[in-house]
Amino acid sequence: MANHKSALKRIRQNEVRRLRNRYYHKTARTALKALRNEENKSAAVEQLPKVISLLDKLAKKNIIHKNKASNLKSKLTKHVNSLA
Repeated sequence: MANHKSALKRIRQNEVRRLRNRYYHKTARTALKALRNEENKSAAVEQLPKVISLLDKLAKKNIIHKNKASNLKSKLTKHVNSLA
């Protein structure tokens, strides 16, 4: 266990950030899954900008890599456009 005051604080901060990042990541995965399972095109078109915004925010906060966010946005856009 750490003995320095600063090290103890760092441990607390890391735990809070880990849990926060985990929450954001799980929320994003749930939103992606909901959009992928959407079969109604009008509902999917309405959801897409919200999911893209969410991915951009996660990339900006370094929770996911910017290229991963870009790849996901591309795939989701293709998926929504392919819906009848």
